[in-house]
Amino acid sequence: MSLRRSYIEFSRLSQYLKSVSLLLARLVVAYGFYQPAMMKWNDMHAVTKWFGSMDIPFPALSAYMAATTEITGVVLLTLGLFTRLISIPLIIVMIVAIVTVHLYNGFDCGNNGFEIPLYYLIFLLIFISNGAGRFSFDYLFFDKEV
Repeated sequence: MSLRRSYIEFSRLSQYLKSVSLLLARLVVAYGFYQPAMMKWNDMHAVTKWFGSMDIPFPALSAYMAATTEITGVVLLTLGLFTRLISIPLIIVMIVAIVTVHLYNGFDCGNNGFEIPLYYLIFLLIFISNGAGRFSFDYLFFDKEV
């Protein structure tokens, strides 16, 4: 078998991993949003003050919107429900986090840089373009063709 044919066959077989990969990615990203969401909800007053210190407009409203988006994202990504839709506001949260908190610390996550938020943003783009996969409520309710 030629290298080309072998690679094509490998590519065809690897498609069987797509839904498992999307499930694992959704669960990991949901877990990554869980702690920041709970931190915000557990002390919204402190988060509002912190947002205000960074000159984020309407700090109380912004804090509630970020926390609500994150916790909603945790639930929906875990279930694989409205995955493409929830990815959009989560991307906005990641862009705001990168610009307001992480960018000035450089790339490295060890220095609180933008590395991890960037990875989440990339995963969310993957969810928009690929959906939630077969192991999701999106597939059950909407995307039987996935």
